[in-house]
Amino acid sequence: MNEVLKTMSNHRSIRHYLKKEIPDDLLEQIIGRAQWASTSSNVQAYSIIKVKDQARKEKLAELCGNQQHVIDCPVFLVFCGDFYRLSLAAKMENKETNFDTVEPFLVATIDAALVAQNVLLAAESCGIGGVFIGGIRNNSKEVSELLQLPDYVYPVFGMCLGYPDMKNIPEQKPRLPLQAILHEETYQSENQENYIVEYNEVMKNYYETRSSGRRSETWSENVSKIYQTPRRTHLRKFIESKKFGFK
Repeated sequence: MNEVLKTMSNHRSIRHYLKKEIPDDLLEQIIGRAQWASTSSNVQAYSIIKVKDQARKEKLAELCGNQQHVIDCPVFLVFCGDFYRLSLAAKMENKETNFDTVEPFLVATIDAALVAQNVLLAAESCGIGGVFIGGIRNNSKEVSELLQLPDYVYPVFGMCLGYPDMKNIPEQKPRLPLQAILHEETYQSENQENYIVEYNEVMKNYYETRSSGRRSETWSENVSKIYQTPRRTHLRKFIESKKFGFK
């Protein structure tokens, strides 16, 4: 197994960090290499806001749902979908722009996700750990104002980065069986329930071990709760306020 595969296989979400700064030049190398992520039509429709100021991290932590690791991490990154730069490029060429369909929103969100995964993988290869923060979408308007995001720019998720506190390294959370997500030629639906049953037992054992018996929950029990009610219903209105449409 080569070093990239080893790094990928060792991934886990890190929420406890040493009080050790990430050198700026190393962080710039990591993000600079991450820029080579694939991007739709080379539009590179993303921006990354680096936050190290403690007061700003504390405010972001509050907006993300009071997540302590946002405060504790040496560097907090906010990954944004960004068509502001494209709108400037179009003006320079005296061209009109139209962001009134779902496609530009998808392009920017996917571009941000691709570069972010590259950032985390590169960071992990340098001995740095991290965790994605979807809670950045809990209060999108307030986050946007705090970070002074212009029209056509919106926060997709955050990322805590720091050197892991080795006394608090979590166990890896098991993933679904490969057969559940890898389909041959066409979507194979007939065995999905069997894969879920198999995975339920794996996750039940994982939670019981991790919590010393205080938590006993299957994967299907856990995820079935997530979308019982509509989530973050404010997002459509917020995205439309950033001049994106959904036609």
